[in-house]
Amino acid sequence: MTTPALSRLKLPLGIQNLAKLRQQGCYYVDKTGLAIDLTEAGSYYFLSRPRRFGKSLLIDTLKELFEGNRALFTGLAADSRWDWSKRHPVIRISFSSGSGPQGRLLAQRIRENLRVNRVALDLPLPVGLPEEDLAGNFADLIRQAHQSRGERAVVLVDEYDKPILDRIAEPAQAERMREGLKELYESFKAVDEHLRFVFLTGVSKFSKVSLFSGLNNLTDIT
Repeated sequence: MTTPALSRLKLPLGIQNLAKLRQQGCYYVDKTGLAIDLTEAGSYYFLSRPRRFGKSLLIDTLKELFEGNRALFTGLAADSRWDWSKRHPVIRISFSSGSGPQGRLLAQRIRENLRVNRVALDLPLPVGLPEEDLAGNFADLIRQAHQSRGERAVVLVDEYDKPILDRIAEPAQAERMREGLKELYESFKAVDEHLRFVFLTGVSKFSKVSLFSGLNNLTDIT
């Protein structure tokens, strides 16, 4: 008697979106319990790994957790461990597209990230806050997100260092990228009371790039 072959799930090649992975019936190694362990143990984290190591999928998983999308976690460790009664405003920043030719587009990339998050959270740019004040815009977005939702904000940054690495062979350009990003990331210090969780990913260690000199509570989980 022949035993029927077990149906195989799809391999999630190149998928960086948890909803797509779950809805398409792909294999998934459940690490949601570990993700929850992180959220319970601290508030600021940094993870460095080479590209294509699943960093973006982890970022997306954290986003879905904090936004309270329970249906995506049915049967996973998070289903019974997470407090689904709370929904946090999530601000997601990605520098995967780099900084453009000669780094001229870094400010535009940051501005577009902030605009997309304001639209997603239905938060207008306050009157009197110049659009070109990127650090001030970022800090205000975090404050507004907390105040409008009643829960502290979550900030997830994917490929925090890519604009710098794109110009690593051009020291002057790389330094411009570093200074621009440092000003943005140091906004966290001014809005700590409004933050529930911060998670950044990249390729280089943050200590090598010196972008977080004022964040002594940033835990490197490399």
